[in-house]
Amino acid sequence: MKTINVEELKKKIDSDEKFRLINVLSKNSFDGQHIPKSINIPGSELEERSTKELPDKDEEIIVYCASKTCQASPHAVKKLEELGYTNVTDFEDGLAGWQDAGYKFE
Repeated sequence: MKTINVEELKKKIDSDEKFRLINVLSKNSFDGQHIPKSINIPGSELEERSTKELPDKDEEIIVYCASKTCQASPHAVKKLEELGYTNVTDFEDGLAGWQDAGYKFE
């Protein structure tokens, strides 16, 4: 499984690189705080929403959840790969890693 660290993710966001950043936690969690430029597709909704919201299976997708110990993003990577997505990465440090690095949330 490919992973990305907090500095690499911040650089991608700041450089306006084209990729999808997906928070796979619940809508309530996403509404409370999320990494800038991310969208919310809870892990339990990935299968039903991916075809419509992520039509390009070769597009770069980065998923994240709460922290390194949270298993929602690794599960989401596996699910997306099972659905045929070819360029999926896990930001395994998640919200906690973003906060620890001192970066702002939306």
